[in-house]
Amino acid sequence: MTTLADLTLTDEQAMLVSMVREFAQKELLPQAVAIDREARFPRETFQKLAELGLLGLPIPEEFEGAGCDTVTTIMVIEELARCCGSTALGVAAHTSLVTAPIFMFGNDEQRRKYVPDLASGRKLGAFGLTEPNAGSDAGGTQTTAVRDGDDWILNGAKIFITNANYADTFIATAVTDASLPAKGGITSFILERGTAGFSINKGDEKLGMRGSDWGELHFQECRVPSSQVLGEVGQGFTNFMVTLDGGRVGIAALATGLAVGAYDLSVAYAQERQAFGKPIAAKQAIAFKLADMAVGIEAARLLVRNAAERRDAGKPYSREAAIAKLFASEMAMDVTSDAIQIHGGYGFTTEYHVERMYRDAKLCTIGEGTSEVQRIVISRDILNDSD
Repeated sequence: MTTLADLTLTDEQAMLVSMVREFAQKELLPQAVAIDREARFPRETFQKLAELGLLGLPIPEEFEGAGCDTVTTIMVIEELARCCGSTALGVAAHTSLVTAPIFMFGNDEQRRKYVPDLASGRKLGAFGLTEPNAGSDAGGTQTTAVRDGDDWILNGAKIFITNANYADTFIATAVTDASLPAKGGITSFILERGTAGFSINKGDEKLGMRGSDWGELHFQECRVPSSQVLGEVGQGFTNFMVTLDGGRVGIAALATGLAVGAYDLSVAYAQERQAFGKPIAAKQAIAFKLADMAVGIEAARLLVRNAAERRDAGKPYSREAAIAKLFASEMAMDVTSDAIQIHGGYGFTTEYHVERMYRDAKLCTIGEGTSEVQRIVISRDILNDSD
């Protein structure tokens, strides 16, 4: 099948992909089973990622980023996910949901204060959007922010927040004008760990992505100065919808990487495993599964690249991001499920990577907007085009 190396890459992209692939094979894969079993966030791995410059890929070099385009960034996410979905998720959330929005929507002072530390990996970021009663309906945010002089007082809670317990810098959304609809009534704020009235709790035990941290953010009479408003007051909904478009491209790349990892293991296993006197790859039932896996991966990779290229070109890409995320995440579920089937009883054990990849892939159909939400985005765009 086509690999990333077969796509049209610059010399710099090819070198970066090769470096990340080697790093992932050497550092991520050997510990992936352990951090999943222990539900342990690998802080030492993120330190190494920071040293390699992989925590600020799309951020300009003047802000201590790598200055990469979206196409390059999604290739890195795919390579990381190929070996460890948990690590790829932490990197994607830090990059696309926190560092990039502060760079895009922040003022000069906010950029100088926060982006270099985030892009360099000296600090980790977390994005507080989801709430107990506001998941797919992000416009149903119930966390509030009430103006008090030159400050805002936040009250409410966020759940399922990736990197929460290890992050230093947070973005959180809150209703600042309940008389307005979500578009106009919600504002984003930048918060720092240790702010009075802001506390963090560990999240519930997870099905998959167990090596990726998540937690709950709680705001109780949390006073935040107006200088911490990200973008303009009332622009939070608009800005996080833009943020989610970019995040969906990242999750699509992550899902593709999980599928590639499961596929690679399945091809190797099918060629080694003997049954009825021959490698099981010689059986049409297995060979056809491998063929279907390859087709799905190829299609997903091209959809993800299309969305990334449109973003880099400054073209609208919300529909393309939703299509890529929908297809890649559901494809990853199919591929990882087939990988378990190909491995038979061994695939059902926790000693083999494919069952972990299957559990990890499920989050990709939920996070950054469920598959159902993606279908809403796509169908609305179709119907708007037909008007």
